[in-house]
Amino acid sequence: MTQLEAAKQGIVTEAMLRVASVERVSPETVRDAVAAGTAVIPLNPAHRNVEPVGVGRMFTTKINANLGRSVTHSGKGDELEKLDIALRAGADFVMDLSVGADVKNIRQGMLDASCKPLGTVPVYETVSRLAGDVPQMDPGLLLDVIREQAEQGVDFMTLHAGLLLRHIPEAMKRKMGIVSRGGSIMAEWMMEHRCENPLYTRWDEVMEILAKHDVTVSLGDGLRPGCLADASDTAQFGELDVLGELVDRCRARGVQVMVEGPGHVPFNQIQMNMEREQEVCHGAPFYVLGPVVTDIAPGYDHLVSAIGATAAATYGASLLCYVTPAEHLGLPDGEEVHQGCIAYKIAAHAGDVARGLPGARNRDDAMSDARKVFDWDRQFSLALDPERARARWLRTRAFTDEAHSDDHCSMCGKEFCAVRTSRRIRELAESLGK
Repeated sequence: MTQLEAAKQGIVTEAMLRVASVERVSPETVRDAVAAGTAVIPLNPAHRNVEPVGVGRMFTTKINANLGRSVTHSGKGDELEKLDIALRAGADFVMDLSVGADVKNIRQGMLDASCKPLGTVPVYETVSRLAGDVPQMDPGLLLDVIREQAEQGVDFMTLHAGLLLRHIPEAMKRKMGIVSRGGSIMAEWMMEHRCENPLYTRWDEVMEILAKHDVTVSLGDGLRPGCLADASDTAQFGELDVLGELVDRCRARGVQVMVEGPGHVPFNQIQMNMEREQEVCHGAPFYVLGPVVTDIAPGYDHLVSAIGATAAATYGASLLCYVTPAEHLGLPDGEEVHQGCIAYKIAAHAGDVARGLPGARNRDDAMSDARKVFDWDRQFSLALDPERARARWLRTRAFTDEAHSDDHCSMCGKEFCAVRTSRRIRELAESLGK
């Protein structure tokens, strides 16, 4: 049985128990959310030694790190190093987006090394196996790849099944057109053959494969906007309506499903986008890239998108796909993977606090208590990036003559430290009160 099928039968699985323990909710809460389709636990039994992770609005917001080689850069060793960096930085999920040669072995290495659920976009490997300068996607091969990846242990797959032939003319009216790599592959095949999306027409076959291996569907947004000018248009929302239909079909078949969301969206449209997905897709967990809230900050898109991701987490997203400083510029290196993960851990946590998730602010309150008494070690242990926080603190202390004084920092100095002054005020108030 899939996790969804078990939940519908009232069964609390071992994975549900472990998620409940981590999220500090009852096992029945997890079971009921999975049964309703408002939460998923991507967990392929063939992926050994993986930790179950719950995705849904009743849980903490999770983050995903995209990894993988390109046809011009990186390889198996590089991606395993980046995988380790992402996991140490707190990624809850990882995706292997590798293209080119030897992607199966690269993916196996990542599956073996990852204690977190791993996702893929099967159409990438499909096209990578074909010959020619611009190979055309082969629908039969695509289903074979989906089956092989499921057997290998992939936990969730992005499938661009909601982009239909009728949506393409609307997408071509855009400033940027189709910016999704998978979406553009599917759209070109449809236009070349004047046939409907084969993932859509053969969706029952796809679900048979995924149900057998309990692979979670991540319904890809092949028409996500690639610039602010294209956000919230008829192409994007036309595809979203089809994704809502596919959510129902997945649930009816016992296949876990989540929905991917928009890329570039003006800040004032984020709440509407989150709420619209929740309505159209009947509460299915929303997996959002960013959103990127301005188009003019290459090199800083991890910050730009974290602004949007915080709003997304506040208003409806359950899983945030990180963006690195390399977005729009090149394949990220290890340091950029780290920066992207930390930016998104911040966004996810800030969103949880903003929506009042029980216990979300506990860590913040503990940090305040540690700052009040200048407990630096405690502050570093509570920080989202402890190593960077400690290193920055030590860097200043190394160049001051107060290297052994721990009751202030160099921002204000000892004489002007507001925390020290506040302590004296409190002591004075207490003495006057007596």
